[in-house]
Amino acid sequence: MKKILKITGIVVASAIVILAIIATVAYINISKKVKASYSKLGSEAPSLVIDGKSFRDLNKNNKLDVYENPDAELDERVSDLLKQMTVEEKAGTMFVSMIGMKENGEPFDVPVLSTDPFKLIMSLILPPASEMLVEKKMNSFNIINSYEAGVLAQFNNNIQKLAERSRLGIPVTIATDPRHGTRNNPGAAIFTPSFSQWPTSLGLAATRDTQLVREFGDIVRQEYRAVGITVALHPTADLATEPRWGRTNGTFGEDANLSAMMTKAYVLGCQGDSLNKSGIACMTKHFSGGGPQLKGEDAHFPYGREQVYPGNNFDYHLIPFLEGAFPAKTAQIMPYYGIPMDQTDENVGFAFNKAIIIGLLRDSLKFDGVVCTDWNIISDGNLGEDARAWGVEHLTPIKRVKKVIDAGCDQFGGEFVPELVVELVKTGQVSEARIDESVRRILLDKFRLGLFDDPYVDKQKATEAVGNFLFREKGRIAQAKSTVLLKNEAILPLKKGTKVYVEGMLESTEINKFGKLVDNPEDADVILKRIRTPYDERTDYFLERFFHQGRLYFTEEEKADIINTIVKKPSIVVINLERPAILTEINDKCSALMAEFGTSDEVLSEIIFGYKEPEGKMPFELPSSQEAVEKQLEDIPYDSEKPLYSFGYGLMY
Repeated sequence: MKKILKITGIVVASAIVILAIIATVAYINISKKVKASYSKLGSEAPSLVIDGKSFRDLNKNNKLDVYENPDAELDERVSDLLKQMTVEEKAGTMFVSMIGMKENGEPFDVPVLSTDPFKLIMSLILPPASEMLVEKKMNSFNIINSYEAGVLAQFNNNIQKLAERSRLGIPVTIATDPRHGTRNNPGAAIFTPSFSQWPTSLGLAATRDTQLVREFGDIVRQEYRAVGITVALHPTADLATEPRWGRTNGTFGEDANLSAMMTKAYVLGCQGDSLNKSGIACMTKHFSGGGPQLKGEDAHFPYGREQVYPGNNFDYHLIPFLEGAFPAKTAQIMPYYGIPMDQTDENVGFAFNKAIIIGLLRDSLKFDGVVCTDWNIISDGNLGEDARAWGVEHLTPIKRVKKVIDAGCDQFGGEFVPELVVELVKTGQVSEARIDESVRRILLDKFRLGLFDDPYVDKQKATEAVGNFLFREKGRIAQAKSTVLLKNEAILPLKKGTKVYVEGMLESTEINKFGKLVDNPEDADVILKRIRTPYDERTDYFLERFFHQGRLYFTEEEKADIINTIVKKPSIVVINLERPAILTEINDKCSALMAEFGTSDEVLSEIIFGYKEPEGKMPFELPSSQEAVEKQLEDIPYDSEKPLYSFGYGLMY
């Protein structure tokens, strides 16, 4: 036995040594490639002083080109730059994808050893920054890390300095998914504690306050610009007409007119009345409405590829765009992954669908801004996931790229294959003039945002601005205003000094500011139970771990755990609603029921003791049973049979 163990130990040790050698060699080879790539970059842009005014000589030719002149007309600047760009540079401009960063603000170029599995995976699957910047000539990226503001600002300055050394000095556009909520989902939102914390879009809709939402957009603008972010991959104008949908949490609810009001207010807050160098560009999504998913399954995954319209209600889902995003002059638009089944002449995903992008969006609605695809619709992922090329799975990647361009889209999200665009142009399958149309739109936004004139940010000012007291206080006000009181049997607000037993709070000691926190239900006057929306845990795909989908009912075990606690004393149940949970039995057993959409324990404590008041109104209806959910039509709002609480419901103290 000892001999077997000894041999096994030798084999394992040898394998470890061999793997270490392989990893070391690979690391050295990658490092050499990175160094070779960066060696191709030129010098930083010198300054030209003309009539006492300083200009950035981005192409280093010792003269002031039109595109370098802030006083020239925007269209003239774009035209001048386009003339100087190669096909390869134009192709690179048509891609925006993920990029990672280290704790010091340096971009990922070689794999990093980290105890954070997300960071480790990202460093392994993403191409080196040098490859994307230098070899592929990409100049738009979305950041996925949630570091402190100073690190994000430092990253911006580092990446802009590298971009400045490129042949034409084209600056980088940095984009991001939402960062101001309290839930992390790498496929849809990035929890960033250094930013001010606000309720979700559902919560903003619950406030019914467009002025507050516009103010929120303005705060997002200030915090993003402080760290160098200039494109918001939001708002989401989709309608949550299908209650099981896993992305309900990012919408403004199921009512088209409410969503239109909120979308318009948010875009105006981010962009201002017209996009300029102090604003951020909104990429409103997902045209023409990504909510009516078959059985609520999300289109990130193959089983959710179909969008269906059993109620013949396609036009209803356009309203948030027609009356919200477009009147606010949203700079950019993102179509969703799904196939709008039997709505056009071919059943293909929105970004591949010429009738949707050119026929409806471009020709009928006259939208001439940037249209960017959702992420990873061309290439298979490095985590074993197929490309989300729904309806065109049979096409090769290059044919998918051509179909997207022919459909009228300008930019590819989450992809790293500009060489396919180059091949299409050089083989005559796509004209360079067609490529110029898209690149012109993308460059125009870069110029509007002032990136060619000064893409750098002040790291110290970023640290002071992001998450400052005023912004956080505004977020707390919004949290309270978004909280919905659904039931109150004369228990709320609690009297000062009330003894409270708590389950489900992260910061339960907040209760002690107004009452007394006790350790046992028997010693309490009131029980406070915080719960979350139920869902099916799925692990077949990497991103499924972050998407809460499937059931809206609590299992018998989950329900028993909640009810057995709340029946012991008069009780308050507070549920975080990501989707319309089924609460019928819980509602029957509690003395008070509240719905929240990102309300902190601090703010909740103030609410239950009456120092703040819940003012929210439901952004969707709450179904009374799973059977009622299954009878609903995916594209129709408020069609649940005998809902527990209706759309717009909300009590006051």
